[in-house]
Amino acid sequence: MWAFLDINLLLFVYFLLYSYFSSSVPSHLYSTSCQLQGQFHLNGMHKAGDVVLGGLFEIHFFSIFPDLSFTSEPQQPTCHSFDILGFRQAQSMAFAIDEINRNTNLLPNVTLGYSLYDNCVKLGIGFRAALSLASGREEQFILDDTCVGAPPVLGIVGDSSSTRSIAISTVLGLYRVPMVSYFATCSCLSDRQKFPSFFRTIPSDAFQVRAMIQILRHFGWTWTGLLVSDDDYGLHAAHSFQSDMAQSGAGCLAYLEVLPWGNDPAGLRRIVDVMRKSTARVVIVFAHESHMINLMEEVVRQNVTGLQWMASEAWIAATVLQTPQLMPYIGGTLGIAIRRGEIPGFRDFLLQIRPALQHNNSYGNSMVNQFWEYTFQCRFAPPHAGWVEAGGSLCTGQEDLENVETEFLDISNLRPEYNVYKAVYALAYALDDMLQCKSGGGPFSGNSCGTLQRLESWQLVHYLEKVNFTTPFGDQVSFDENGDAIPIYDVMNWLWLPDGRTKIQNVGEVKESAKGEELTLYEDKIFWNSESKKAPKSVCSESCPPGTRMARKKGESECCFDCISCSEGKISNKTDSMECTNCPEDFWSSPQRDHCVSKKTEFLSYHEPLGICLTTISLLGTFTCTVVLWIFIYYHNTPIVRANNSELSFQLLLSLKLCFLCSLLFIGRPRLWTCQLRHAAFGISFVLCVSCILVKTMVVLAVFKASTPGGGASLKWFGAVQQRGTVMVLTSIQAAICTAWIVSASPAPHKNTQYHNDKIAYECVVGSTVGFAVLLGYIGLLAVLSFLLAFLARNLPDNFNEAKLITFSMLIFCAVWVAFVPAYVNSPGKYADAVEVFAILASSFGLLLALFGPKCYIILLRPERNTKKAIMGCSITKT
Repeated sequence: MWAFLDINLLLFVYFLLYSYFSSSVPSHLYSTSCQLQGQFHLNGMHKAGDVVLGGLFEIHFFSIFPDLSFTSEPQQPTCHSFDILGFRQAQSMAFAIDEINRNTNLLPNVTLGYSLYDNCVKLGIGFRAALSLASGREEQFILDDTCVGAPPVLGIVGDSSSTRSIAISTVLGLYRVPMVSYFATCSCLSDRQKFPSFFRTIPSDAFQVRAMIQILRHFGWTWTGLLVSDDDYGLHAAHSFQSDMAQSGAGCLAYLEVLPWGNDPAGLRRIVDVMRKSTARVVIVFAHESHMINLMEEVVRQNVTGLQWMASEAWIAATVLQTPQLMPYIGGTLGIAIRRGEIPGFRDFLLQIRPALQHNNSYGNSMVNQFWEYTFQCRFAPPHAGWVEAGGSLCTGQEDLENVETEFLDISNLRPEYNVYKAVYALAYALDDMLQCKSGGGPFSGNSCGTLQRLESWQLVHYLEKVNFTTPFGDQVSFDENGDAIPIYDVMNWLWLPDGRTKIQNVGEVKESAKGEELTLYEDKIFWNSESKKAPKSVCSESCPPGTRMARKKGESECCFDCISCSEGKISNKTDSMECTNCPEDFWSSPQRDHCVSKKTEFLSYHEPLGICLTTISLLGTFTCTVVLWIFIYYHNTPIVRANNSELSFQLLLSLKLCFLCSLLFIGRPRLWTCQLRHAAFGISFVLCVSCILVKTMVVLAVFKASTPGGGASLKWFGAVQQRGTVMVLTSIQAAICTAWIVSASPAPHKNTQYHNDKIAYECVVGSTVGFAVLLGYIGLLAVLSFLLAFLARNLPDNFNEAKLITFSMLIFCAVWVAFVPAYVNSPGKYADAVEVFAILASSFGLLLALFGPKCYIILLRPERNTKKAIMGCSITKT
């Protein structure tokens, strides 16, 4: 915010100066000439040409502004602390222009010149330099009526700072003067409404931020700290970082701190204390070298170790930080660097640099001389007072650069220089395209073309937007609709060598692709500054494994959470799941809750103990019926068999046998035919059984009535045919009920999941509750009727004592089935089938034992009672 206020203030001041200078020019000069009222004292380097390109570079680190008392003419600011790498960047522009001038295929018959200025890393000086480039260096311009000629500079390469680029481009953009920056990365400069003529050969911070986030995601660093400089570069980076991180869900910021300008011990102490107390092990810094120098001094003072630093392109190559004192704290730094390139012939060009002795005292062309004095630690004549007396040497201009150990000649890691090289070529190619325009086929009004005689800066912007070429290193150069270059970065790592030296090594790259940011890392090359030599962890909470879900901690960042196990029936099969998902209906969660497994299907099986037990009892009952039937057949001529209506007894035994066998239909996996058959077989078998008992009871009562005077006629209604017919009719009614039930609402297999969450109860649904109730009700009706008739005949003479056995058997039958109903309703799944089978078996055994037990006892064990006399009531003499 303060940076923008400073820019606006400067603009206002300069417009006031412009108005003042314009008004102070004598009126008679307007008709013939324009004269500069003064010049800024700027460090520069110039070369004449048909077309001149401007350049803004950081040649000195610091500047001194004089006090502005305005009691005398203000002095010009001075710069100090020579930046040899900044000078090499300026030389890369000079080399590119020299190379273009020697290229007969690019801009033939046109000689490019340059005017390069030092901004001294200061907005005020950089703005002075830009105004000097825009207005030209001539002290007086002679105007003519045709206004023919090229502007002082056709375009500007620079500035390296986002803040200075914003200020300069805001003014020069009004006149569409093209600026091609090689190091300004603020995403705000992509706004074509505010900066219509701004271009850059370095990717925007928007891409750099996304590249950083890709690295964070790759290593799983979800809990990080962010430090930014207090300028447009840092503040816009912080905004983009927060926005993109929230949008991508890549993690959270443990803290965000703004690094102060200058020496602020209290502020730095507080920031480092925040870093020391935080659980975040990864610190991302978008700032400049000067910020990092002050910050690292405080880090060393508080002895904060164990941090993984991530550097922006602004300080990843800062050699001033790569000292043995700082490496224990900052070694292993990962960062984003400008794409490295190669410039063939550049070193030979640098070796040919020679100072211009005739300009040694001129501000206008002083850069080379200052470089020479810095490199060889000498001074050009005349030196300042005391230099020679102190033992200082004088520069001759014949010194040999190859005899000096300097990083100036190390061209193995050209990054900003390569961007400068591409920026110059972009302007040259745009100018070449414009000059090749055919008359009448141009893009401007009336299909006109731009010409060298009437060259205007805004015309070059049109061609600059369409420029597309490939460098000798193989990189394609073009600009998108926002003036941004094709985004690509190298990923760098600070390797701390055993001898104490530091090497910056390339460990990967990030580039734009159709799928987004494409990250390539060579992890085996990365140096980690830790005892484990492995990538550190930086998370607020450990990842939630599969089978759990994240539950945010109240009042804390979304990256701080607890891991809650999924409830039964739900799973999570991914790490850090926000929610647990329900398993499909036929599946249940595994014990680990990380996948769904098929539910166990539960039914009354022949293989389980309960099923085996019921099957055995059923078969035992069937076998017992068979044995009793055989006994009755074998002794069918004996009085006790003949006296008890042998035909009905045989039918009763057969029906009981069917009752025992029908229980087997309730055991085993339910199928449609078993579901339909089980209740039909059960209902018909028991009606057949109870019908036989009912007819037996009615026959007993009829026989007793026939023995009384006048009752003989009753027997004619209970002959053998009538007995069979009655049993058949009663059974047919049940068969009709079962048929109507199956046709209207057939019983069917059903997977019931209501009883157990983790099991499927495979059962037969009755289909129609009314049908099932009618079936049971009809059996109950016949059973109750049989019981009442038998109960009425219980006091008949002993000669007709079978009524007592029927009474007792029906009492057992009714008791079993009355108890069955509530037990059946409240039994889940297979246990309902088991209850029904038990009721069938219990009632069947009750009938079998009550009706045939005493008779078999007499036939087999008391044969002396199996006589006509005994049955007729004659006493048997006991011996």
